[in-house]
Amino acid sequence: MFILSVKKTQIKRALLITAVIAAAAVLLFVLYGRKDSSPAAKSADGIVFRAENEEERQSFISQFGWKADAEPVEVTEVFIPEEFDEVYEQYNDIQKKDNGLDLSKYKGKRVKRWTYAVTNYPGYENSSDCVRINLLVYSGLVIGGDVCSVEMDGFMHGFTRVAG
Repeated sequence: MFILSVKKTQIKRALLITAVIAAAAVLLFVLYGRKDSSPAAKSADGIVFRAENEEERQSFISQFGWKADAEPVEVTEVFIPEEFDEVYEQYNDIQKKDNGLDLSKYKGKRVKRWTYAVTNYPGYENSSDCVRINLLVYSGLVIGGDVCSVEMDGFMHGFTRVAG
């Protein structure tokens, strides 16, 4: 027969040590081990996706050769639906093909859309009311967006500058 005697202070000390170790493990997981579905802050081809403040958003836009007004035309919250309809599928195809991004990773999330007037779009240089760039931002990173015309027979494409 084996008898073990333990004092209350030893139990309290063991519980405290266990709690500290568990808290440290959770903290390390949150800081380093979490797999985030957002794009890296910088892509392999050098594109920086950070967009936490106005300077970073303007810097993101300029990476593609666009010039935009300093103030956004609109800032709004957008809900990315759990199920994509045909319109969202087509929009996500633009993200995948033109931008190398995928909105399906953000289904069910609320994101911010920052809309700016583009001032140097070929053929529209004298009409900054017609062309917009939309940035979809989640957790301080651009996760999608487009360049589009607000005209009735307008256009929409990814961030990359078109020949013209």
